[in-house]
Amino acid sequence: MKTKIIFYLILLIRFVSYSQQDAQYSQYMYNTETINPAYSGSRGVLSIFGLYRTQWVGLDGAPKTGAFSINSPIENTNIGLGLTVLNDQIGPTVSNSVGVDLSYTIKTSEVYKLSFGIKGTANFFNFYKEMLNPQVNTDPTLASSLHYFTPNIGTGVYLHSNKAYLGLSVPNFFQSKMYNDNDYAIYKEKINYYLIGGYVFNFSEDIKFKPAFLVKTVEGAPLQLDLSGNILFYEKFMLGAAYRWSAAGSIMAGFQVSEGLYIGYGYDLDSTHLAHYNSGSHELFIRYEFFKHNNRIVSPRFF
Repeated sequence: MKTKIIFYLILLIRFVSYSQQDAQYSQYMYNTETINPAYSGSRGVLSIFGLYRTQWVGLDGAPKTGAFSINSPIENTNIGLGLTVLNDQIGPTVSNSVGVDLSYTIKTSEVYKLSFGIKGTANFFNFYKEMLNPQVNTDPTLASSLHYFTPNIGTGVYLHSNKAYLGLSVPNFFQSKMYNDNDYAIYKEKINYYLIGGYVFNFSEDIKFKPAFLVKTVEGAPLQLDLSGNILFYEKFMLGAAYRWSAAGSIMAGFQVSEGLYIGYGYDLDSTHLAHYNSGSHELFIRYEFFKHNNRIVSPRFF
C-alpha cells in the first residue's frame, strides 16, 4: 500500500507539473527510429527491431514499454521507409502509437551521408478507472474511463557514416491536452527535442569502443543527459555502461547470434530516492536484419 501511494504521487507530479515525456530507453543507440525518422533505411538493409522495458520493478503501477519497428531502404533510390509501433503503460494509463517514417538521403562526402526524415503518428491515449481504487468515489474526473485519439507529425536529420553519427529530431510537433477539466489538463503531450551522437574507435582489429550520448529536453521538465560507452569484441559480443544524469546507472550486454540476429539486454539502477522502493529496470531487445549477398555489411554497424 505504501509503495502504491508513493508511486501515484510520483505519477501525479509527472503528469501535472512536468508534462508528458516520450517513453524512456537505456539502449537508445539501437532504438533510434522511434525518436528520429531520418534513421529509416540508414543501415542499408531490411531491419526489424523489438524491445520490451519494465521499469522500477517491484513498484506497483510502474512503467512498462514495448516498441516494434521495421525499416528498409528502397532499392535503387535514396528513400527509406519505416514503421514504428509503441505501447507505454503507466499506472491506470495506456498510450499506444503507430508511426510511419520517410527518409531521403544524400551523400555529402566519400564517408558521410545526410538523411532527412518526416514522421506521421497516430496516438491513442487510454485512462482506465477500474485500475484505480480510490477511497472516495465522488470525484467526477474519475467517474469513467477516457479514450483519446490525436494525430501528430515530426521530423529529423541524421548525419552518419560507418563509424559515426549525429542526429537532431522532434518526433511530435503538435501539443495536445488529454484528460482535461475545462482549461486544466492533467495529462499533456508536449514537444520533445532529441540530440544524439556517437563515434566508434578501433582499439585493435578485434576490439572497438563506442562512446555515445543522448540529450532530451521537453518544456517544464529538467534536461535529460544520457552518456554511454560500449565495447565490441570480435564483432560478436558487446559490454557497456551508461549513466543518466542524476537519475540512474546502467549496464548493457549484447550478442551477435548470427549474421542477421542480434540480442541486447540492459539493467538500470536508480540513483534517486526511488531506488529504496524498486529493484531496478530491465530492458531486452532483439534485432533481425535480412542481408543479400551484394549488400552484406562486412563489418557490422555498431549502432
